[in-house]
Amino acid sequence: MPLSEDEQRILQEIEAHLSATDPDLVQQVSETTVYRHGARQIRWFTLLFVVGFALLLLTFASSLLLGFVGFLVMLVAALQIALNLRRLGKAGIQSITDSFRGHGGLKGIVRRPGRQNDA
Repeated sequence: MPLSEDEQRILQEIEAHLSATDPDLVQQVSETTVYRHGARQIRWFTLLFVVGFALLLLTFASSLLLGFVGFLVMLVAALQIALNLRRLGKAGIQSITDSFRGHGGLKGIVRRPGRQNDA
């Protein structure tokens, strides 16, 4: 059911007031997508996978137990990555890759907005 003209006017007034009082919130909300949380979890579990792999490589020869712990960390991280990718689905992955391209690729994601580059 579409909004009436009066409801649309009220909504526009609320949006204008919010833009005037808190522009940072408006910008943050406009840039955030539904898939952002899943992508953040995938990044953290990828980092955890790398840590588990490093633990496996560095400790396997000296301590079989620590090497096994590293393997378990890798396994859990890989399963969580797969689970989050499945939750995102094709549309979520497409949205994330589009946002990478919109920010100038990986460099745009790593750099913080508003910071000057030294290069």
